[in-house]
Amino acid sequence: MKFIRVNMSSKSVHVEKVPESYLGLGGRGLTSIMVNGEVPPKCDPLGPENKLIFAPGFLSGTTMVNTSRMSIGAKSPLTGTIKESNVGGTIAAAMGRLGITAVIVEGQAVEGDLSLLRIDEKGGASLIPAMEYKGMRTYKLVEKLLTVYGDKNSVLCIGPAGEYRFKAASVQGSDVDGRPCRAAGRGGLGAVMGAKGLKALIVDQRGSTPDPLADPETFREAAKGVVKAIKGDPMSGHVMPELGTAGLVAPVNSMGAFPSYNARKGVLEGWEKISGEAMAGLIKERGGNTTHMGCAQCIVHCSNEFVDKQGKYVTSSLEYETIWSMGGMTGIDDLDTIARLDYLCDDIGVDTMSTGVAVAVAMDSGHAKFGDREAAIRMVEEIGQNTPFGRILGNGPLAVGNHFKNPRVPVVKGQSIAAYDPRAMQGNGVTFATSPMGADHTAGNVVGEYLTQKLNPLKAEGQVDASRNLQIAMAAADCTGMCFMAIVALAGPEGGGAFLNAINAKFGTRLGPDDIAAMGIRVLKAEREFNRKAGFTNKDDRLPRFFYEEPLPPHNTVFMIGDEEIDRTFDF
Repeated sequence: MKFIRVNMSSKSVHVEKVPESYLGLGGRGLTSIMVNGEVPPKCDPLGPENKLIFAPGFLSGTTMVNTSRMSIGAKSPLTGTIKESNVGGTIAAAMGRLGITAVIVEGQAVEGDLSLLRIDEKGGASLIPAMEYKGMRTYKLVEKLLTVYGDKNSVLCIGPAGEYRFKAASVQGSDVDGRPCRAAGRGGLGAVMGAKGLKALIVDQRGSTPDPLADPETFREAAKGVVKAIKGDPMSGHVMPELGTAGLVAPVNSMGAFPSYNARKGVLEGWEKISGEAMAGLIKERGGNTTHMGCAQCIVHCSNEFVDKQGKYVTSSLEYETIWSMGGMTGIDDLDTIARLDYLCDDIGVDTMSTGVAVAVAMDSGHAKFGDREAAIRMVEEIGQNTPFGRILGNGPLAVGNHFKNPRVPVVKGQSIAAYDPRAMQGNGVTFATSPMGADHTAGNVVGEYLTQKLNPLKAEGQVDASRNLQIAMAAADCTGMCFMAIVALAGPEGGGAFLNAINAKFGTRLGPDDIAAMGIRVLKAEREFNRKAGFTNKDDRLPRFFYEEPLPPHNTVFMIGDEEIDRTFDF
């Protein structure tokens, strides 16, 4: 258990034991509690006082399946709030196998300077000059880095958007094939990385010094139970391998909850052309791969490799949220265009969700027509070219709305909503409004409650409680390194019991279900405390006015949960 602290001002690297106050933490729990404890809440997110923290989950680096999620934390330049952004791929497992609890990047390099942080197979860390990679897009960058350092390395990097410090800049992670197609997209943490002067983090995958397990035999048995639960779950065992997250396109459109044309409608005309079923059929027809393994130790295989008409690789993975932002919000019903836009965002290093919504706001403002494929591609290319309008787009939807004086911008705390309209999924509206990190779909997504008909998405009753419970559960899950696609299979008593046994076997503890909930509450309290100190109040936990005032076709409903109800979301 060790921290690697990197000071970009002095170009120094220091390894230390994990302080007692951070023992037992991982992932989002570690990043949020550390940001709350060590970052001045009112600091400039792009200044030297902010810290950028890379923390694998506390199960990453073990033999447990699907534990390859990395949390990246800082104060967000997009929202001004605390932020944890989550990325898959291979780097969390690589860090875990080296016994690295976190890499903490502090200070700030001199203007224009750029470095790589290299961690070798023994866990030794060093800063390396990286001026030769300045301005490089991520696919070319990762190809070059793996040529220099070897293909048994994992990479987290920024593209030109991060170097330009755009507020929608992502941090891109390499997948099992060494492609930078996994993204910590939300919150603009790529801009923080660029402001620090760090182009990439490179970690050797051949480490063999993970933190020891307190009870290896019990852990192995528990891990088998987790595998059984994931394989046996209808969603993670069957739907996800076949359709990936794009399997949600059909049901969410059928529910009238797919925000389209800058959230003017709840159904995209022609959505069938961009559904998970249509995508899977097209990929198979062209010789692509619908059950790609994108992340280390994954048994779900929800990833895909989208190829063009000639069978040439375009992007991986084409996921639901990107299909929505680049398709539904823009009115584009062509998978080839959406896949191209996904690739461009990964290559330039921007969040597909913020960027798609930014393009949609521009279209809504008359800059282009909804459905204009060439205009959408041209706009995203402008971000990489750092044109005047590209700089506006790269700073997210709110910047675009301000530029065009268009108040119809679907954001909370500056961050765009996700692919579920609050007027047709009331509980997701509660999560968007109250999440400490701005509108966020991974923080407490209620869609599962609706698909299983446990909750009526169009009624106010039960929505606050559902959002609260899921926000607590996800805050805890994000500490572990377990991916969302697998964690939902562990909600039942068998899978959940096995997972809890694994955690106890890892640490030598005797935690119960209430202790896991307490972990999630602790994380949320830390995040909300930071935001309060940064100047945020309950008045910031509100959706844009048009969600309350404009009925959404086809149900013609508005968001109906009042402020008092919203304000009791975190009554715990």
